[in-house]
Amino acid sequence: MVDESVWHISHLDLTLRMVLAVVLGGLIGLEREWSNHAAGFRTHILVCIGSASIMLLSIYGFSQFVAEPNVRTDPARLAAQVISGIGFLGAGAIIRNGANISGLTTAASVWVVAAIGLSVGAGFYYPAVLATFLVLVSLFLLNKWEKHLLRNRRNQDVIIKIHDRPGMLGRIATKFGEQGIQIKNLVMESASGALTEPDGTGTMELRFTLRTTSTDKLLKAIEEILTIPDVIGLESGSMPSAKLTALSGGRSISGQG
Repeated sequence: MVDESVWHISHLDLTLRMVLAVVLGGLIGLEREWSNHAAGFRTHILVCIGSASIMLLSIYGFSQFVAEPNVRTDPARLAAQVISGIGFLGAGAIIRNGANISGLTTAASVWVVAAIGLSVGAGFYYPAVLATFLVLVSLFLLNKWEKHLLRNRRNQDVIIKIHDRPGMLGRIATKFGEQGIQIKNLVMESASGALTEPDGTGTMELRFTLRTTSTDKLLKAIEEILTIPDVIGLESGSMPSAKLTALSGGRSISGQG
């Protein structure tokens, strides 16, 4: 005998689940929005509402067929499609820039928000709230701890614009070596829109990926490199602009912030 009351939900309970999905998804999205990531406040809310709606549909949307002898109801079927299908949003949040990949954490948060929405839709309230709390701890508190722990182990990207003269690369590499800075990767290319010097010398851009244990050592190496006459300018997306400007000596120089 089938207990048909299991397959029905009141409007009040349905509203509660949808509103809770908005709140929990919005809390995680707010952290992502605050951190200026691709998938932010509204995206996480929409994913959580959508997941909760699909879960409610999967459980209660086909209640009229439960009593049919030839129909087998599987409330988890639509939920399984959400978990596998949410990947397209995660893929859109992932950005590759050379050797650096960003957006993986945001993609993971979107996937987790889908799971939270499914939990809310199924009435699995405590795990949904607990998962939201743990995700916020991971994104906010552990993110600060990770940055503090690994602040000296991340790669630093530096672009140096030079006059293309013999021995310039060796002189610059020596300055990094003197400070114990490891060159992980180097890309050389002609500077776009650059003018050739009267003696026929062109300009080059040297794109360094560096590994250092001390920001001060990197700043010291940059200071010495900028004393080389044929260095035209320098860019670093990972170094503060204020510190770099102090070393510029009138050259073209830019940094983070």
